[in-house]
Amino acid sequence: MSRENVNDLVAFLAVARERSFTRAAAKIGISQSALSHTLRQLEARLGVRLLTRTTRAVSPTEAGERLLEGVGPLFDEIEIQVDALSALRDKPAGTIRITTSDHPLRCILWPKLTSFLRQYPDVNVEMIFDNSLKDIVQDRLDAGIRLGEQVAKDMISVRISPDIRFAVVGAPSYFIGRTEPQRPEDLVQHCCINLRLPTYGGLWAWEFEEDGREIKVRVEGQVTFNNIYDIRDAAIDGFGLAYVPEDIAAPDITDGRLKRVLEPFCPYWEGYHIYYPSRRQSSPAFVALIDALRHRH
Repeated sequence: MSRENVNDLVAFLAVARERSFTRAAAKIGISQSALSHTLRQLEARLGVRLLTRTTRAVSPTEAGERLLEGVGPLFDEIEIQVDALSALRDKPAGTIRITTSDHPLRCILWPKLTSFLRQYPDVNVEMIFDNSLKDIVQDRLDAGIRLGEQVAKDMISVRISPDIRFAVVGAPSYFIGRTEPQRPEDLVQHCCINLRLPTYGGLWAWEFEEDGREIKVRVEGQVTFNNIYDIRDAAIDGFGLAYVPEDIAAPDITDGRLKRVLEPFCPYWEGYHIYYPSRRQSSPAFVALIDALRHRH
């Protein structure tokens, strides 16, 4: 196969996977016009249409899906083998892409990465902040961070934090003239600050436990965020009750800016894990990263 054909297939895979000429062009480092021209030439040479283009989206045709499924894994394997050559270097090197949400990024991942990055200056770590539950294989990411119970069974996972639990908190000013909730069900009578989950497009139900029984409460309020830290700040400002990790609320509880309620109903959850497909085990840089992030009791 000629080098031109290889480059054309790389361009096709980028567009088919990103579903966007803009993102694909940025990813492989060429202009959108050059990328579009390359794809038109490839389709003309093969004699089939590979992509359906509209003003808002790009998607593979039936022929495009067949090509994507056929050659995509082959190019992935080539990339894995090239990455594995870094084992011959004196020091781990390469780029590792991790998807994570706001809380573990600030409280778990970054504090551990600071010393790791100084120890391995040839390793680059790209952190993609996203509260959705991304498919790391489909999005061609190296790893993701989730609570242990959220990790898919076909993934390898390593615990990177102790067990965690959430806290229901509100500003002292919020409770003036209001009765504090005594049970989770009482929250429906309160103004609460919601978290929107992009994966499902819905609002996160607050989760509690009583005598081993799970209780989920759908709350309502004036404001909604997709960032847990903004929710905490809104609670401090008196806009309602918030449901946030207790470690980020603890300093404000101690200082009196927030007051905690319903503590006996807040369960501990299995801590955060880094998870990844088995093919990532071959990279020395990735092995070193996992060891640096591993939770040690």
